[in-house]
Amino acid sequence: MLSIMVEDVTSVRHVEQAIGAARLLPVVVLEDVGGAEPLAAALTAGGLRSVEVTFRTDAAAEAIRIMAENPELLVGAGTVLTPTQVDAAVEAGAKFVVSPGFSPAVVAHCREAGLPVYPGAATATEIQMALDAGLSIVKFFPAEQLGGAKMIKALAAPFRSVRFIPTGGVNTANLPDYLALGAVFAVGGTWMVAPDLLAAGKWDEVTRLTATAVALTAKTGGK
Repeated sequence: MLSIMVEDVTSVRHVEQAIGAARLLPVVVLEDVGGAEPLAAALTAGGLRSVEVTFRTDAAAEAIRIMAENPELLVGAGTVLTPTQVDAAVEAGAKFVVSPGFSPAVVAHCREAGLPVYPGAATATEIQMALDAGLSIVKFFPAEQLGGAKMIKALAAPFRSVRFIPTGGVNTANLPDYLALGAVFAVGGTWMVAPDLLAAGKWDEVTRLTATAVALTAKTGGK
């Protein structure tokens, strides 16, 4: 069990306000913790204040720890599959959790700790499960393969209180299609933090792509 309630540190409302304000959530796969600090600086320089660092690499927990030290950045953990990973994420400084699918165990563990959690929900049944668990924001993954913005629009019709974070296959070309939907809470993406950019240490390019995405988002309605 977690030694403290996450609500003591960061409220659910604060996290949702931070992510919802930008409507963009970069999804980071970082292999080398050496890139954590400059990446945090590059994202904030581009105008973003929240980021999801995935538990797909051995460097994830330490990367979260380092990036969370940046006072301008709200850091969450992605690809969280087990309650044990939830604990590791919180201990590293993560302020929210994102999962690719709906895990009752992960969701329950996060809820008990007061930790904001956004589980994957690709079907009406999974969305209903999220609602039953007291959640109203879910990740829609993999977005493009599941039908993209049109599918979200269809699912939003019966689930009017649910907001979506589409992730997977999103880029600058289709970003406006997602952002135009009021049911879209934020859009997750990797194009501004592509693994090849991070591996090469192209932080100026990360900042440029981030700033471009932020500007495009600001021009798009639907909120």
